[in-house]
Amino acid sequence: MLMSPVESYSSEPAARRLDIGHAARSLNATSAGHLHLVRAEGSQLFEEGPVTGAVVGSMRAMLNTGAIFSGTFTTRTSAGSIDGRGRATPHGSGRYQSFSGTFVVTGGSGRYSRISGHGGLYGVFDRRSDSVVIQTTGKLSF
Repeated sequence: MLMSPVESYSSEPAARRLDIGHAARSLNATSAGHLHLVRAEGSQLFEEGPVTGAVVGSMRAMLNTGAIFSGTFTTRTSAGSIDGRGRATPHGSGRYQSFSGTFVVTGGSGRYSRISGHGGLYGVFDRRSDSVVIQTTGKLSF
């Protein structure tokens, strides 16, 4: 049996060194979500709505509105789901309040079971209807 130089010097079995069944993929994270209020508990808002762009599906999010916006999300697609969290700084006042910040992916399922990455988080919060338009940018690996 012939062994490559890497195999002959490594103490780890070949099956553990090589992940033959998984080819790394990347996903452009440029997407938009149009979320509407499902219920509110004080400054904590539970939202859901469609997502379009690089990822197409639906999103559910729990948002905390305050001096800094923060929250968690799950995006469901026909191929699996993507979970994450984000933080953003609101700008301006009045009915429409823009925000900008970052998000990080914390896990996934199905095709996205190995997903990781982070990106930019932008949008507009409508204080009258408690609806949110969210836009994301970045690159995710899975």
